[in-house]
Amino acid sequence: MSAVLAYALAWGAFGLIHSLLARAAVKDWLRPLFGRGYRLAYNLFAGLCFAAVAWVGAVTLGDWPVFDLPALARVGLAVLHLAGWAVMIWAARHTDLGRLGGLAQLRGRDEDEPLTEAGPYRFSRHPLYLGGHLILWGLALSPLGLATAIFGSTYLLVGALFEERDLRARFGQPYADYCRRVPFLLPRIAPFDR
Repeated sequence: MSAVLAYALAWGAFGLIHSLLARAAVKDWLRPLFGRGYRLAYNLFAGLCFAAVAWVGAVTLGDWPVFDLPALARVGLAVLHLAGWAVMIWAARHTDLGRLGGLAQLRGRDEDEPLTEAGPYRFSRHPLYLGGHLILWGLALSPLGLATAIFGSTYLLVGALFEERDLRARFGQPYADYCRRVPFLLPRIAPFDR
């Protein structure tokens, strides 16, 4: 089995497991086992699975040489990577991280987060995913980095599409209206032009 295929299969397995565990029917089935700790258990399990994917990448592609890129390309990738972190941090400031991580549920707060249109959510319906894409592509300095960017971006795109479906079902017309105003992932060039 080729190194890239093994890494692709690891990403595919991660995406499948992560997406299945996020489905309402699976949550309802597993929630009696974990109670209010389901979201936290889900995130811890996802972290372990992601660590396994990273290990497969390091073992299969980690020894491959870094691309011989011009200095300007390296700087461009570094800027892309840093921009991704900036978007993620900005989006995180407008997200209830306690609820997202599962700690708020342990303290008895509701699972559902209200619809937010503040901060980066004015320009992209999925700024956390956008930041993730930028971070991944900013690391595309080697075969491992490029494969991670391709497979990780595919995973993020599919995840955003699943999340989009769930948000439409949960928020109904207010989310449909939001979708008409704000792009799915990439902000408009002139976001204030309507």
